Amino acid sequence: MTTTLRPTEPLQSAADGTRSRRYQVCVNSRPVGAIHLGTSQAFGGSVAVIRKLRIDEPDRRRGRGTVAALAAEEIARGWGCRQIEASVEPGTEAGLRLAQALGYVLRTRGMTKPLGDTPPALPADSHARPMRPDEFDAWQAYESEQYARTWIESGVPETEAYEKARSDHETILPQGLDTENMLFSVLEHEGTRVGVLWLALWRERAFVFDVEADAAHRGRGHGRTLMLLAEAQAIAAGRPLIGLNVFAGNTPAERLYESLGYGTTRYSFYKPLL
Repeated sequence: MTTTLRPTEPLQSAADGTRSRRYQVCVNSRPVGAIHLGTSQAFGGSVAVIRKLRIDEPDRRRGRGTVAALAAEEIARGWGCRQIEASVEPGTEAGLRLAQALGYVLRTRGMTKPLGDTPPALPADSHARPMRPDEFDAWQAYESEQYARTWIESGVPETEAYEKARSDHETILPQGLDTENMLFSVLEHEGTRVGVLWLALWRERAFVFDVEADAAHRGRGHGRTLMLLAEAQAIAAGRPLIGLNVFAGNTPAERLYESLGYGTTRYSFYKPLL
């Protein structure tokens, strides 16, 4: 039997420069599922994204998804893409096995935590204050560099990683420190600065963009205190849910978030297209 992809629409071009196309997954011309392939909003035409892959129940566990994903990779190569991405929800064991079998590498995990009504208390001798403008300028330069380096370490070419860092900061922080619904805090312990927190207050949830204990003060529980601060600020602002992304391989951070009750909502994978 031959598994192929049959287009169900013309190639779509969006205003943001991305392209996409939907296909039927067919076995000997018989439809058995669907796949939606596009390019990345974050990285442009060099990175393809499998936005959706579905195999109908009667045809599952027969390798149809594997062949469809491989066919999507060939289409992406024809588009000039050098890399392909895909996301899998927790509990979707077939999707996780497929990604691993095809050589996809875990890049990030999306994690969330429902919040109660009572803000957690910070440890004794720890308190937070708003970040000052001079501190913000230094922090932003440092954070942008670290952000780009993290993407480079997870398989993104250097030029594209630095462009993403620049673009993301310009888009998310158009007014810098004064951007609406962005909270920048400095954590102090016994009068000494020990870390920083960047928390976004979105419509239905809060999101931790950056949390970091200063290098000289790591391993002393300040990262946990910063996360408690994030939850306290989110609850005070009326957000019932808090989320974040963590890069694969950041084991201390993953353990911290899990110990605080965060659960994984999405696994994001990537694969070079040689």
